[in-house]
Amino acid sequence: MTSVMLVTMVLCFALTVSVAVSIGLSAVLGIQVANANMLISVKEMFNSINKFPLAAIPFFILAGNLMETGGISRRLVEFAKSIVGGVQGGLPMTCVLTCMIFAAVSGSSVATTFAIGAILIPALIKHGYPTSYAAALQATSAELGVIIPPSIPMILYGVSAEVSIGELFIAGFGPGILIGLALMGFVYVYCKIKGWGKNDGDGRLGFGRATLQASWALLMPVIILGGIYGGVFTPTEASAVAVAYALVVGMVIYREIRLRDLYTILRKSVISSAVIMMSTSPAEGISEKTGVPWAAGAIST
Repeated sequence: MTSVMLVTMVLCFALTVSVAVSIGLSAVLGIQVANANMLISVKEMFNSINKFPLAAIPFFILAGNLMETGGISRRLVEFAKSIVGGVQGGLPMTCVLTCMIFAAVSGSSVATTFAIGAILIPALIKHGYPTSYAAALQATSAELGVIIPPSIPMILYGVSAEVSIGELFIAGFGPGILIGLALMGFVYVYCKIKGWGKNDGDGRLGFGRATLQASWALLMPVIILGGIYGGVFTPTEASAVAVAYALVVGMVIYREIRLRDLYTILRKSVISSAVIMMSTSPAEGISEKTGVPWAAGAIST
């Protein structure tokens, strides 16, 4: 049984089948070889996602997409640029700082990549940075969303390991900020060595004006994280609050989200959520009741 599962999984990996499908298929074949009831796999898949904290995942993804369409991400970029954009290499440093702020709301590295990368990658290329460098910097900076709370992978880990998600969030602040500052320091030195970014300050807004424009956007992480740590709502409830806040700001205050945009936003969010939720089924293990293997995926980001 174990050899069948192992061979099946390795073969699927070799055929570039996704990790979740590979592990799930190997577990199903293991159940079949053990002559157990196939309903076990369905039951375990349902039980693995039948957890209230997992509801935060689609909500945080939706909040990130609403921020992207509603102009919140663009204003965060201008705010970050007003802080660090005046030095050589300021534009790449803006990318890192904006991703740190955006990650503190969306919790998703994928949403951060789409929302910030769509703005800053073309800007970096326009200012003379190599395309490969711009793409690599955005990919690296967006991964801060894995560490800085509210982080979707932290929620997945908290659910799987049955540990406090709030405590995981608290533990992510220090490392996330340190990694972000170290990355900005590296970017600054690297641009100095390469001679890039001498004109990065062109078109930069003043700090006061940029802060005023981004005030509603900057208030969002304060509400979300302050509510979680203040005991006003749980991390799962905070995800719904983030969606409501992003929707109100985007439609009523900034007025950049129209009713016809909601279908596209919701469709994108559903697809992203389905991919992640498929990958959050339990990792391979042994059913306590039957003694046979069960699995439907592995935790992924």
